[in-house]
Amino acid sequence: QVGVVESGGGLVQAGDSLRLSCAASGRTFSTDVMGWFRQAPRNAREFVAAIRWNGGSTYYADSVKGRFTISRDNAENTVYLQINSLKPEDTAVYYCARGDGRNPFSIYYYRENYYNYWGQGTQVTVSS
Repeated sequence: QVGVVESGGGLVQAGDSLRLSCAASGRTFSTDVMGWFRQAPRNAREFVAAIRWNGGSTYYADSVKGRFTISRDNAENTVYLQINSLKPEDTAVYYCARGDGRNPFSIYYYRENYYNYWGQGTQVTVSS
């Protein structure tokens, strides 16, 4: 069954680092795209980072550039989101999403409807 499952969230202090994992189930293709989104309390869900399974392209929201790194392990069918120098404003539920990449990745990577499968989310809470 095709899907994704996130893990790695938790309660951390400002300045700490965290690595979130997203395990993809079912068959994967080099054209698949994977994205991370987050939703803070009382806010809409927002794009964080995206990567194509072939690893050729990555994209980041301006607000996380320099602190967040998205990567993938093809052998493990897993995508990671490394978060450094965590801030209280990073507190949110982080969602992993998977898409088939049929439309241009460079144009649609930040759109929620570009992704077909979503995980349940993993909570990240950053205390000051």
